Amino acid sequence: MRFLAALVLAVSGLAVTTTAAAAAPTAGAAPTAGVAPTTERAAAIHASRVRPHGRWLLDPHGRVLVLHGLNMVYKRAPYAPDAEGFGRDDARFLARHGFTTVRLGLIWKAVEPQPGEYDDAYLARIRRTTAILARDGIWTLLDFHQDLYNERFQGEGAPDWAVQDDGLPAEPQTGFPYNYFGMAALNRSFDHFWANDPGPGGVGLQDRYAAAWAHVATYFRATPRVLGVDLFNEPWPGTGWEQCANPAGCPVFDATLQSFSQKAIDAIRAVDRRTAVFYEPHVLFNNGAQTGVQPTGKRLGFSFHDYCLTADAGAGESGGQEGCTQFDDLVWSNADDHVAASGDAPLLTEFGATTKRSTLTTMVDRAAAHRTGWQYWAYCGCDDPTTTGPGSTQALVLDPANAPRGRNLDRAKMRALVVPHPLAVSGTPRSYRYDRAAKVFRATWSVRPAAGPGRFGRGSRTTVSAPRFVYRHGYTAQVTGGHVVSRPGARTLVVAQGRGVERVRVVVRPR
Repeated sequence: MRFLAALVLAVSGLAVTTTAAAAAPTAGAAPTAGVAPTTERAAAIHASRVRPHGRWLLDPHGRVLVLHGLNMVYKRAPYAPDAEGFGRDDARFLARHGFTTVRLGLIWKAVEPQPGEYDDAYLARIRRTTAILARDGIWTLLDFHQDLYNERFQGEGAPDWAVQDDGLPAEPQTGFPYNYFGMAALNRSFDHFWANDPGPGGVGLQDRYAAAWAHVATYFRATPRVLGVDLFNEPWPGTGWEQCANPAGCPVFDATLQSFSQKAIDAIRAVDRRTAVFYEPHVLFNNGAQTGVQPTGKRLGFSFHDYCLTADAGAGESGGQEGCTQFDDLVWSNADDHVAASGDAPLLTEFGATTKRSTLTTMVDRAAAHRTGWQYWAYCGCDDPTTTGPGSTQALVLDPANAPRGRNLDRAKMRALVVPHPLAVSGTPRSYRYDRAAKVFRATWSVRPAAGPGRFGRGSRTTVSAPRFVYRHGYTAQVTGGHVVSRPGARTLVVAQGRGVERVRVVVRPR
C-alpha cells in the first residue's frame, strides 16, 4: 500500500534529484486464459511451475510469460478472499479481459494462530480459491501480507502471540500509514521481529515465520498454477526507519532483511525446490530508496512496488503527474540495477490504489517499456482497514460478492489496465507497445529462447491478449515471420512461427 507524499517527503528528503529449445506444442499446450484444461497432459502442465531465468519468467514450455493481474487480499477475519465473495465469476472476468495472475494474500495470524500450530482448514480455503483461478488459466502468487504488523496497531499480519511491544501503548492511533512514523509500540514490535528475539517456547520470531512458510510451501507444492510465494509484504525497518529514508537506502537494515529472507528461502527450499520464491526490498524502495538485499538460491524473483509520492497531488486528472515521471524513473532505475546485479526476475507486485487514470496508464505503459509484468492494487476495496482512502479509490470491482459489471465496475480503471500484451512468447521479447490513441499494438520477439542456446522451431506458438474491451469491433493482425492460427477476433491471438526466421513481428489494429 502507498505511503503519502507529504509525510514521507517531510521526514526523509527522498527528492528525485546447448540443444535447441523444444517448440511450444501445437496440441495439448498450456491453456490460454479462459480455457480450462481438458487433457491429462494439460493437467500435468497446470501442475508445473513457472521458472525464473534472468529477468524473465518462463512457462513449462520455456516461453516467456508477460503477466498482467491484480491483488486480492482480504485483511479481516477470516482472512480469506471467498469471505468477501471472490469466486468463479471474478476468475472468469479476469481471464476474459486478459489478466493472467492474482497476488493472493495469506495472513500469518490465520496460518499459525498458535505457536507451531497451523490451520490447514484455512489453507484449504485458500487452495480452493487458487483452484478456481487455475481453471481459468490464472497464476497465483501466494503473498504473506502485512500492514502495520498486527491489529493492535490498526493493521494485520502477525499473530497476537508474535507481538512484542515492550508494554508501550499503541498510541497515537492515526491509521495507515501514519502509525509507522509515530507509534513507538509498532516500531518496537518490528525491532524484535528483525532481531529474531525469542517468542513463546523460546523460539525466535523469524524462526517461527520461516517454519510457517515451510508448512505453507509443503501444503501448496502440488497445487496447480502457483506462480510462486512472496515472502513478506513491504518490510518496515522499525525504529531505525529514518536511516532508510534516503535515495541511497540503508545497508545496515538491508543486511538484516537479507538474512531474514535467506532464512525463509532456505526453509521453503527444504520442502519445495521448484516453486519460485519472490523476496522484497524494504518498503521505502517504493518511494525511491535503493536496496542491497540479495539472497542466494535458484528460482528467485524480485517483488517490488511503485507508488508515486505526488500522484494524487494537485487538481484535475494530471495534477501531480509531471513530478511522478522523474520519481518513477528512479524507482524503475533502482529495480533495473538490482535485477542486473542479482539476476532475479522482476515483478511489479503493487501499484495504483488511486482513481487517477493518468497515474495508472503511465505505470502500465512504463512496465511494457521495461518488459516487466505487474499486479495492480487492488481487485476490490474489501473493507480494507489499511488503505489511505475509501475502498473505491483502490478497487477495480467495488464488491466481489456481486457480478463484476455495470456500476460494480470502475470502467475508467478498466480503460487504463486492460491493454493488448504478449501472454506467452516462444522466444525472447524485444519490445512491445500499445498506442492508446490509435489502439494499435506492436510486438517484436526473437525466436532465440530466453533460457539459453537454440531456437524455437517452425510452428512454435506465441499468444497475445487482444481483449474485446479494446477491440469491440474486432481487429486485424499483420504478422512478419509467422502467421495467425487463432480464429478471427479471438480474445487470444495465436501466432505460429514460420520456417527459418530470426524474429517475429505482429501489429494489431482495430478493424
